[in-house]
Amino acid sequence: MPIQTIIVDDEKPAREELAYLLKSFPEISLVGQGKNGLEAVNLIKEHAPDLVFLDVQMPGLDGFGVLQKLVERKLKVPHVVFATAFDHYAVQAFDVNAVDYVLKPFDKARISKAIQKAKKEIEAQTSPTERLEQLVSQLAAPKPANLQPTKILIRSQQRMLLVDADDLIFASIEGGLISVFAKDLEGSSNYRTLEELHAALDSESFWRPHRSYLVNIHHIKEVVPWFKSSFMLKMDDKKQSEIPVSRQQTKRLRELFKL
Repeated sequence: MPIQTIIVDDEKPAREELAYLLKSFPEISLVGQGKNGLEAVNLIKEHAPDLVFLDVQMPGLDGFGVLQKLVERKLKVPHVVFATAFDHYAVQAFDVNAVDYVLKPFDKARISKAIQKAKKEIEAQTSPTERLEQLVSQLAAPKPANLQPTKILIRSQQRMLLVDADDLIFASIEGGLISVFAKDLEGSSNYRTLEELHAALDSESFWRPHRSYLVNIHHIKEVVPWFKSSFMLKMDDKKQSEIPVSRQQTKRLRELFKL
């Protein structure tokens, strides 16, 4: 039986991209799309889907609010894959409660993994309700004190230098190698992925504007309007590097700087 699926995201480009990616999975039957939390609740009530790709950050009723409404109205809670650009702490909460998520910008391989996980749970008739309720309550609790390291190791000219995280301007990845740019030097990192590096840093200060970049928001010098309502970030390193903002992260940019 096909997996009856709904997409809910307040950004049309994100909905379209996800719908396009889901077309390549024959087991998925896309039965509806919504652009806000209220539409999500109504679509779930109408279609009783097996699976919902649900954006976390939406104006008004957000993704977690949708779950609370379903529980309050005693509606059947579908399997949920959260689509998020959320910070590391929230991602940890997803992991702890075995609730699946895909990070924006979307990655087809990661979406495939989420679908296979949902398929197994649907076939096993596992109810996601308890896990989702635990997730909501955990995220509502105060965040733990920040225990992140304040120094990052950078390899530069056969030296291994420790740099204060506050002095880190941005990092990029190309061909599996992470390059790190700080105030007074640049070099490479021992971290294998930007996700791992991001997890080691303060999530309030560091942000992924694009899948290939991680930036310290305190070192953004200028937000430059670009083609088709997109933006570039000009950093305050010596080269005044310009970093693209993906269309999926434009909403986060507007939130950060009240654009």
